[in-house]
Amino acid sequence: MTMLGLEGKVIFVSGGNRGIGAAIVNLLEEMGAKVAYNYRSGKGEKGTGYVANVTDPEEMTQLMAQIEQDLGPIYGVVCNAGITRDALATKLTTSDWNEVVDTNLTGVWNTIQPNLAGMYERKEGSVVLVSSIVGERGNIGQINYAATKGAVIAMAKTLAQEGARYKVRANVVAPGFIETDMTKPIPEPVKEKIYAQIPMRRFGKPEEIAWAVVYMLSPVASSFVTGHVLSVNGGHYM
Repeated sequence: MTMLGLEGKVIFVSGGNRGIGAAIVNLLEEMGAKVAYNYRSGKGEKGTGYVANVTDPEEMTQLMAQIEQDLGPIYGVVCNAGITRDALATKLTTSDWNEVVDTNLTGVWNTIQPNLAGMYERKEGSVVLVSSIVGERGNIGQINYAATKGAVIAMAKTLAQEGARYKVRANVVAPGFIETDMTKPIPEPVKEKIYAQIPMRRFGKPEEIAWAVVYMLSPVASSFVTGHVLSVNGGHYM
């Protein structure tokens, strides 16, 4: 497929070895992009994988330099890596708060920051931050996760304003419930109750999120889109 203008573009996807991240990597490869991703364990099947931790700024700076040496200048960055440590606010530990913030928020900054100067200099680039329906509406037992996913929306809107003069766009894709390892353990009766709250009466598929991300990355399809939150949740939150 060549219509989306991603052929030969170097794109980095954090946490691209499984779930939504792997689906993004796979689809980008189909689009002809040169895809790199980081992982901590369990290398993915496609793309060029590198072991790196998003919570370590030095590792991420070194990683981006290595990717540019191996593949060329980075055009697109997809911040997908994320974790959960769920508990009610009265029960949440400081450790679990910090761990989620370090990965889901500071990790996003560590991923974006090393790339901005190059994108601005080349006057070309697209940043896509993967948020969540929880970042838009909150969720009981996920105050840490909700805080980080809401914060990345604010980050993208700020990046969009700062980057526009350099022709660098920043957008958000906010998934709802998606069929991944995180949702597999949900008991079937509980799933049925969740389905009842979703107008489309199902969970989404990782590939459906991947298409949304590819749209936001495309210099053709979304060339006049920046600072936008694309909610992909089957109508669960409007």
